[in-house]
Amino acid sequence: MSFQPVIPIGGLAGWRFLERTRESQFDAFTKSAQLERDADYFTQNIGKITSAEELVADRRLLSVALGAFGLQDDINNKYFIRKMLEDGTVADDALANRMADDRYKKFSAAFGFGPLASVQTGKAAAMTEIVDAYRVQKFEAAVGEQDESMRIALYAQREVATLANDNMSDAAKWFTIMGQAPLRKFFETGLGLPKALGQLNIDKQLSIFREKVQAVTGRSDIDQFKDPEALEKMTVRYLARAQIETINASTSSASNALFLLQGAASIY
Repeated sequence: MSFQPVIPIGGLAGWRFLERTRESQFDAFTKSAQLERDADYFTQNIGKITSAEELVADRRLLSVALGAFGLQDDINNKYFIRKMLEDGTVADDALANRMADDRYKKFSAAFGFGPLASVQTGKAAAMTEIVDAYRVQKFEAAVGEQDESMRIALYAQREVATLANDNMSDAAKWFTIMGQAPLRKFFETGLGLPKALGQLNIDKQLSIFREKVQAVTGRSDIDQFKDPEALEKMTVRYLARAQIETINASTSSASNALFLLQGAASIY
């Protein structure tokens, strides 16, 4: 039986435990037989792939390729993925460039099957990065099976730090966050924003995110999260609020159940 991450308790206490043990747990998890087989298969065979059609046709390779970007749920959308790869990222109307979630753009660019691109599958270093990212994503997914808020926290700490160090504009960074469901959840929950925010005009949403984070941290930009301490404080806010939401939902469900049982008892 393969190793599964251990999170003995939820909320901040569980996060502190995960922080202390993450390296050892990750090492144990990535030594599982199935994960090693998947990684070895990808490493040994990806160099033979020269087109999007060939990659999509090999489910084992595609599983690792998509999983490295957290896009494993698209494994059965073969036409969609093939077009994503074949369109590339150069043209403004390329499918990846029309997606709100920039993970699709990164996925397409990583393999280089699009126009004016250079095919990357024969480059060992580039494909090793794919395998490494796959291992990280699989570990985070396994953590999520124990506690979804922990998975989002792990993902956000990694991705927000990367985004903060990117040279794109601050507005583009915020739009990236708003377009990725895990990152959006991280900030919406941490800042106490309602899910209905997504129904507003995108520029209005940007304004609200900036105003709210300014009120909490004193700054409205994403670059502030280059500082690990600033990112950790945001993570703590997210986990605390996520735990409160879970407790409230549980309490509400229990209250509703009690109400229904009392109602049923009164009938008899």
